[in-house]
Amino acid sequence: MELEIVTRQIRAVKENIEKVIIGKGKVIEQVLTVLLAGGNILLEDVPGTGKTMLSKSLAKSIQGEFGRIQFTADLLPSDVTGLHFYNQKIGEFVLQKGPVFSNILLADEINRATPRTQSSLLECMEEKQVTIDGETLKLDKPFFVIATENPVETTGTFPLPEAQLDRFMMKISVGLPDLEEEKALVERFLTGNPYENLISVITIQELLEMQEKIKDIFISEEVRDYILRLIFATRKHRGIRVGVSPRGTLAFLRALQAYALIQGRNFVVPEDVKYLAPSVLEHRLIMVGNYGSQKDKTGIISEILLEIPVPTEEFAEKNEMDR
Repeated sequence: MELEIVTRQIRAVKENIEKVIIGKGKVIEQVLTVLLAGGNILLEDVPGTGKTMLSKSLAKSIQGEFGRIQFTADLLPSDVTGLHFYNQKIGEFVLQKGPVFSNILLADEINRATPRTQSSLLECMEEKQVTIDGETLKLDKPFFVIATENPVETTGTFPLPEAQLDRFMMKISVGLPDLEEEKALVERFLTGNPYENLISVITIQELLEMQEKIKDIFISEEVRDYILRLIFATRKHRGIRVGVSPRGTLAFLRALQAYALIQGRNFVVPEDVKYLAPSVLEHRLIMVGNYGSQKDKTGIISEILLEIPVPTEEFAEKNEMDR
């Protein structure tokens, strides 16, 4: 699949989603980045900012099967993965598949469930498979989790454990629209719901081919060294108890390749690294004393980005020569 074709298809998906989600072009780009990179994404924001509609619009745009789990305190792991039940008519146990057997899974308000139920997604997110009563089943490709959570200060929430946070490639905030965006939203939804008229613009097979294409995106040695210096700086910072893990390093590399592809390039530039670093790295940090606000983590990543020298070569020209 040619780069120009992939870029055109990605643009078509983004424009399709923007028929429903207004003024969130960067958020949509980041969601598509994680989807192409084969990761999972965590959206943290107050209710009503369009997180669910974004997930449903994405699933419809790629002709994918959509699954949704509304996480609550009494939700059980079997409600997520599925279970075997005894069918009296046929006299044997039958598998009833859970919502994880889908392409786009919305894990809504994931931090309202207990840690035991939250952990039922660990195997799904990392290994794209699920084990039910000792039987391991592969999930369909692609499998993409969009989890939403209320801010941690909200009553009735259980903070996600570090092992689960590390399995999210990115954590971002959708944010509220500004005045002009909300005016456009009102006008668009005044006479109907544009989601109902949304159509698929690419197929699942085309998406899988695009996911393979990102592996061809070039990351120069200078940029790789720059990324590693940022990673190691998080492990040595006095305010951080545990920095970014090797899993986080690999997730960062894959996210950069996907983002470069979305921008229509076949190589990664330092600006990509600086742009994605907060979304990919901040939620992986464990602060001294086990606590630390989002503001603290954002400040530390900004500090590290300022301290680490940025490669200064003319990357467009150099990367073309290296390719």
